[in-house]
Amino acid sequence: MGLSATPPPAALVLRGRTYDAANPAVMAIVNRTPDSFWEGNRHHDLSAAIDALHLAVADGADIIDVGGVRAGQEGPAVDAALERRRVLPFLEAARTAYPHLVLSLDTWRSEVAQAAEGVVDLINDTWAGHDQLLVDVAARMGAGIVCSHTGGLPPRTDPVAVRYARTDGGDVSDADEEEALLRDVRSQLTGAARVAMDAGIPRERILIDPTLDFGKTTRHSLSLLRRTSDVVALGFPVLQAISRKDFLGETLDLPTDQRLEAGLAATAVAAWQGATVFRTHDVLATRRVLDMVAVIRGDREPQRAVRGEPDRSAEPGAAEG
Repeated sequence: MGLSATPPPAALVLRGRTYDAANPAVMAIVNRTPDSFWEGNRHHDLSAAIDALHLAVADGADIIDVGGVRAGQEGPAVDAALERRRVLPFLEAARTAYPHLVLSLDTWRSEVAQAAEGVVDLINDTWAGHDQLLVDVAARMGAGIVCSHTGGLPPRTDPVAVRYARTDGGDVSDADEEEALLRDVRSQLTGAARVAMDAGIPRERILIDPTLDFGKTTRHSLSLLRRTSDVVALGFPVLQAISRKDFLGETLDLPTDQRLEAGLAATAVAAWQGATVFRTHDVLATRRVLDMVAVIRGDREPQRAVRGEPDRSAEPGAAEG
């Protein structure tokens, strides 16, 4: 490995495929909701969702992550029955169309995950084990699990007046809080990963996600992003869900539909530090950023490298074979 994080990032293995520093994974988002925070990823109509699936695969997605409930507190309530009706037909169609594609289900409900047994390869629990049965369901299904950090907030809760305190209860400076946040993230993710292993999920099928924006201020998310290597050092493959999030918009004062470049810059920073899976609305651009970072770090070769090289086409034997 070239200039990658030390120690080398852990590999993720799902459906017989390995994702690591040389082969980072693009996780394409397909939201089966009418109220996704970004209008460009509202695929409530099943045919539109299938079109989005085909486009994501053509653009280089390795994993498709489907969700049936908006993450934030805005919008109507969605019960488990409605969530199932939104995600299961899509997952079944996706598995039929792409038998070898890695499929992920974004849910915090064990009953929804259980209904997808035999179809999904990964359960993306973005609400940090709120349903304590979810990890056992994933283990019984033979699926991987995403362990997230939400600062203790329940599902569909937006952060308000969030602080991460020093362990001794003293006054907290910005530097103190950054360290307190990192300790909390590392501790919670390590604990959740240990629970997953105890449930029977192999280490190589456990993703850890610092979960930017969830239970965090914009400054929190920025500090965690620049400390990605400290999360990678926990020894599990790391997922970064960056695409078009609010911390990007607040940092540059941009609306959701103008956050692509900010997200790609953040993606490059996190990829350089060893995160290996990136959840995104923008598959093609993210694919190219990740592949370029892997080559710059020395983890893979360029697809072509002929500029300035000797022309060997005229050498004896060059045309043979």
